[in-house]
Amino acid sequence: MPNIGPMELVIVLAIALIVLGPKKLPEVGRSVGKGMREFKDSLSGDSRDDDDERALKAD
Repeated sequence: MPNIGPMELVIVLAIALIVLGPKKLPEVGRSVGKGMREFKDSLSGDSRDDDDERALKAD
């Protein structure tokens, strides 16, 4: 697997900025971050929804 250096990272970010535009880029970043967080939580078995469901069942 090739190493990704700072120059490659700058090129990828510049292309993303050109393609998506400055207004859409933060929204896409949030969406990707949220998706990665949900994926990580599903792998580890953590789920905030499970806690909410347990609280509702207790009532």
